[in-house]
Amino acid sequence: MNRAYIPGIIAMAAIVVASNILVQFLFGNWLTWGAFTYPLAFLVTDIMNRVYGAQAARRVVLAGFVVGVICSLIGTQITGEFGPLVTLRIAVGSAIAFLTAQLLDVAIFSALRNGAWWRAPLASTIIGSTVDTALFFTIAFSAGLTFLEPGNDVSWAGEVLPLLGVGPMAPLWVSLAVADWGVKLALALIALIPFRALTARLAPAS
Repeated sequence: MNRAYIPGIIAMAAIVVASNILVQFLFGNWLTWGAFTYPLAFLVTDIMNRVYGAQAARRVVLAGFVVGVICSLIGTQITGEFGPLVTLRIAVGSAIAFLTAQLLDVAIFSALRNGAWWRAPLASTIIGSTVDTALFFTIAFSAGLTFLEPGNDVSWAGEVLPLLGVGPMAPLWVSLAVADWGVKLALALIALIPFRALTARLAPAS
């Protein structure tokens, strides 16, 4: 493996581990602290893609996926107040969402890489983040997928409440998903600053 990829792999692994830990701690009514660290995975992927190409980005994604699976396996063995910290549905949802969204990010970035410098990272992150949120929350909490883990009671997530406390009535998990998605969109814009700075610094001299 190219040694130049190692910092990206370490950064991705650190983000995945930190997010798996911080997701246990609430931030307000709709978010966890992990919502603020996880979106940085898209920043790492995009920087690797811009500087080293799609193959390097996919290797970093694969490393993050493996670390995420390990974190989920560890989480299933730790019992909290309401049972295992990581249920099967959360583990499956997290794995599928991460791999699908990150690989989609790589593909979209690659297709747009020759345009304006901001277009590829912004479009790939927004679309990837949207897919990530939709897949994870649907798989982990939707009542329609109870068959994935019949013994896991997620009825609490289906409680119908005003969306984000002020909008139309919707299942609680939809509010959680919308809040998470909003943070991802905000960070997609903010991340353009470090993306521009770091790619300029890491780009090989011509």
